[in-house]
Amino acid sequence: MARAAGAGRGGLTLRVRDLGEFPLIDRLAARLGPYGKDVVVGLGDDTAVIRKSEDRLYLVTCDIQVAGVHFLPEAVTPRRLGRRIAAINLSDIGAMGGEPRHFLISLAVPPDTEAAFLDDLYRGLVETAGRFGADVVGGNVSRHDALVIDAFLLGEVEAGREVLRSGARPGDLVMVTGRLGASRAGLALLLGEADGGPAVPGDVRERVLAAHQEPEPRVREGRVISRLGGATAMIDLSDGLASDVGHICDASGVGVLLREEALPVDEDTLAVAALVEAATAARKEAAGPSGRADGHMDAARAQAVRWALTGGEDYELCFTAAPRAAERLAAEVESATGTPVTVIGEVLPPEGGRWLVRADGRRVPLEAAGWDHLRTEEA
Repeated sequence: MARAAGAGRGGLTLRVRDLGEFPLIDRLAARLGPYGKDVVVGLGDDTAVIRKSEDRLYLVTCDIQVAGVHFLPEAVTPRRLGRRIAAINLSDIGAMGGEPRHFLISLAVPPDTEAAFLDDLYRGLVETAGRFGADVVGGNVSRHDALVIDAFLLGEVEAGREVLRSGARPGDLVMVTGRLGASRAGLALLLGEADGGPAVPGDVRERVLAAHQEPEPRVREGRVISRLGGATAMIDLSDGLASDVGHICDASGVGVLLREEALPVDEDTLAVAALVEAATAARKEAAGPSGRADGHMDAARAQAVRWALTGGEDYELCFTAAPRAAERLAAEVESATGTPVTVIGEVLPPEGGRWLVRADGRRVPLEAAGWDHLRTEEA
């Protein structure tokens, strides 16, 4: 490794890929100055929180999408891509219990991009933003070799109703909305992981591709949770359940125990995992008989659980609450929105550690694996 100019005596060049995403964020955060008096929450949550008035707070977030990193441009329609851009930012506002208001969109586009592509991208973006009461009020355009889309979203929430990552307490229950793993199942199909095996049913393919390419932001669910009160912490599942629960633990200074059998793994995810395992077995058989055909469904179930824990981009809400409040929140969210809520574990004291109870009862460390934008594969 080359020595860096100004790297320090005896130092070697430190690359961002050596740090990884979250250590890099911590490194940059250490170089920021003191916040202004109107900043309630800076770095470290789903959005920044800035005081608007005595009884209202601004929620501020942004997210970047880069062709070939966050999406495969040849595998997604521009309209669906626009919906995705809106959804992943709306999800951050939902995770704070807020209401989305205004988008700014910055584009860096290859000069030979068809204008109709951007027309359709904005059509999808405006459609999804509008469904949740937000609009697009401006932005910027530049050129780049690959398509880059950066969205800024301003939202609001009543002061005292914001739900941060930092309030989880020992004894709280851990809950998630919806189902887990479908986004990673969709990515598996796009990456060809099921190629060479049995055909994927068309309806299953479309549902998991939609889950990956245009997730449903849980804004309404977040608003119900915020208005009812009782939730002690909340986050949206973008990096993967294990990683994102770890963010709550870090911010709250607690441990956690999750139960594998309680994870609401999507049925389509199980189906795709089985097809991926069948395709893998077929490829191995083509390379030479292995003499083993057993364990296929066990392997598929294990794969689906891995996707639920570390696949990322499900954009469900994970939140914590005391047991009595948890029961009320789960019932009200499902009644108001139709979205199921599942208890998947409990919060432990910090010395309790972070654990996953396997289906066979074994307790194993909860590895905070998930997507890292500065590395090429899931950790």
